[in-house]
Amino acid sequence: MAVKRFKPVTPGTRFRVDVSNSDITTNVPEKSLVEAANTRSGGRNNSGKMTMRYMGGGHKQAYRLIDFKRNKFDIPAKVATIEYDPNRSARIALLHFVDGEKRYMIAPEGLTVGTIVLSGETAPPEVGNTMPLKNIPLGSIIHNIELNPGQGGSIARSAGTYAQLSARDGKYAIIKLPSGETRMILSTCLATIGTVSNGERANAVLGKAGRKRWLGRRPRVRGVAMNPVDHPMGGGEGRASGGHPRSRKGLLAKGYKTRDKKKTSDRYIIERRKK
Repeated sequence: MAVKRFKPVTPGTRFRVDVSNSDITTNVPEKSLVEAANTRSGGRNNSGKMTMRYMGGGHKQAYRLIDFKRNKFDIPAKVATIEYDPNRSARIALLHFVDGEKRYMIAPEGLTVGTIVLSGETAPPEVGNTMPLKNIPLGSIIHNIELNPGQGGSIARSAGTYAQLSARDGKYAIIKLPSGETRMILSTCLATIGTVSNGERANAVLGKAGRKRWLGRRPRVRGVAMNPVDHPMGGGEGRASGGHPRSRKGLLAKGYKTRDKKKTSDRYIIERRKK
């Protein structure tokens, strides 16, 4: 997959960089796996108060039901289509199981239409197959990793991300996560072989503010441009802005640790993420 650059025929195309859609095989989703997305809140809560800033607008979307659990074991499925999903950065793949059922999965890099994928302990370690961590060869690149058995994949699901199975220690597998963190996960948890698709998305440039509005994002205002009543970094004469960078609620923004010091999952973390 490659990126596309445009002739500067308009201000919006001057710096625009798009990801090629050559890997997408259809633009019509499977009707039985689509449901209405939640009503847009515009960042307001149930009493109408704005609790999240800079949200609003955006194109209408339908939600695709994704199978993150991959719990249809030992039943082969054929990849019917590779599709765009407006709700996530990765591509999704429509699976046709031999028993007639259809499901969507996160599409890994290199998965093509017609490929047969399989879940379970008997599955070979090939791209798109899902298996327990205890059965995956050491050093393998994986994604869509479960934190608890049967919960469904929650780690390494966005475009271009992957983790690596480094070692095993008793009933635990040691995984190096996309953030750089190394942690232990139960070997009975499932993971999918390969890297998540659409990795070139990181190189995309929207090109104009309007495209950000189509995604439901309103203009973001810097704290130093506000008044003192609106932000701790607001006010001052001219461009003067005193104090340390901080959030609207006064929490320091750079280097201040917000993770709970007594979090129970700390004992599973071998090495912290890179700063």
